[in-house]
Amino acid sequence: MFLVKSSIPKFAVRLYSTTAAATAGAAKEPLVFIEKHLENGVYNGVSFLKLNKPAHLNALTFDMGKDFKDCVDQLAQDKSVKCVILTGAGKAFSAGGDLNFLMDRTKDSPQNNAVIMEKFYKTYLYIRNINVPIISAINGPAIGAGLCLAMATDIRLASNKAKMGLTFVSLGISPGMGSTHFLPRVVSHQVATRMLLTGDVVQGDEAKQLGLVLDVYNQEDLIPQATALASRIAKQSAISVQGCLKSIRNQQNTGLEVSLQREADNQSQCFAHPDIVEGLTAIKESRPPVFKS
Repeated sequence: MFLVKSSIPKFAVRLYSTTAAATAGAAKEPLVFIEKHLENGVYNGVSFLKLNKPAHLNALTFDMGKDFKDCVDQLAQDKSVKCVILTGAGKAFSAGGDLNFLMDRTKDSPQNNAVIMEKFYKTYLYIRNINVPIISAINGPAIGAGLCLAMATDIRLASNKAKMGLTFVSLGISPGMGSTHFLPRVVSHQVATRMLLTGDVVQGDEAKQLGLVLDVYNQEDLIPQATALASRIAKQSAISVQGCLKSIRNQQNTGLEVSLQREADNQSQCFAHPDIVEGLTAIKESRPPVFKS
């Protein structure tokens, strides 16, 4: 099932799924991969799930989603996995959705866009099929859909330099990918409303104060601290941890499907409006958007 890559640090064994390797081709790495953490040379039940498109700040795409779902399936089926750490390769956790993909949506019909966007959400929220605790180690920017992915996990830790925000409205589009569902459950209702309606970006101590992340660390300490927390979880009774996790997630799952459908419909209407073209163009031109609606 796995292809093991050599020349990996002694603390981890990097694994490529055969499907992901085939998708990426012989000369390319997969867009997502799994790394097993080793403690004294032995796997301790902690695995890393890493987004691997650093040149594009790990922007989420359907192509990446194929590798992502394949890796999620492998982690979900591996009974030796006790805890998972989600993070990004390079300088970013994930800078959100791909801008070209979003621009393409402006040329499609609202009916088709509603279907496409809900499918996109579920491609990455698929991570919740892993029935062990998932820790997001937010090593760099987590913006838009990137932060939505982190909110779908159970615990979030961040680098003090990581910028986090749900900047949908700054693009001229309604928030999606479960953001209106998860954020009010992660932070208070007022904080969620502020972040969603302003597109504010926060980092460091403010993110911790708002409850967006559990803790903040220096960049070099983030992964060791996430690994230490995951290792403590992995040493507990697996049946007890997983039973508790199921109860916690069940509360979050209530109403999730309705929220995703509502968000997809909202976004499909925004794609038919000039504001999103202005928002996307402003990003490419490195200037503030000027909305006329």
